[in-house]
Amino acid sequence: MNIFSLILALGAACIPGIVWFLFFSKEDIDPEPKRLVIYTFTAGVFVSVIVLVFQYLFQSVVPDGVRNTILSIAVLAFIEEFFKFIAAYWAVRRDRAFNEPIDAMIYMIAAALGFATVENIFVLANSLWTVTGSPVATVLETTALRLIGATLLHTLASAIIGYYWAKGCLRNKEKTFILWGVLIGTAVHVAFNYLILTFQNKNLLVYPSIFLLVIVFFVLMEFERLRSVRVRSPQK
Repeated sequence: MNIFSLILALGAACIPGIVWFLFFSKEDIDPEPKRLVIYTFTAGVFVSVIVLVFQYLFQSVVPDGVRNTILSIAVLAFIEEFFKFIAAYWAVRRDRAFNEPIDAMIYMIAAALGFATVENIFVLANSLWTVTGSPVATVLETTALRLIGATLLHTLASAIIGYYWAKGCLRNKEKTFILWGVLIGTAVHVAFNYLILTFQNKNLLVYPSIFLLVIVFFVLMEFERLRSVRVRSPQK
């Protein structure tokens, strides 16, 4: 892989995150400070290393016969969703800009996209190491798949967690609702991964894509619910 291919991969890895953040950030009437969005994105990048360590430790102690089971998939997904939440919580919870319920969804998405961008870099780099044809075609194809696949999944799962985080703030039951959010976000993550494993060898990846489109609909509804709540988030 030459320098051109490396630069191409790094640039392309950021595209899915930019696209989905621009799409979902339009749901927030009052745009968030760029410095805090970037900070939260960076926190998502940072926790990707922690997630990698925990997932490696988990897989190193799990028997080979368990690694591709639903239980294993669920544990790996939970680790990702939990640490994406930790990234957003750590980055914004005490910041004055975190002042409306809908902000929880926006910052969860920012953290998720930081995490997903690191994944994209590794996936694109790996695809370029093994490619035998045009690197540009490979990058474009891989980026498109990441855009409508894994990157969107991370965005939606974290947005759901953000929605429950916001509900917890509003009802003064933050811990309870956050737990439910992480569990539901994990369930979405597991369902998508299960569909990928089931249909990828049958060239029927349209089913996982349809699943994500359905989740997009529900996430937009959650944005709509929170957009009507124009109060400061409690427990500041």
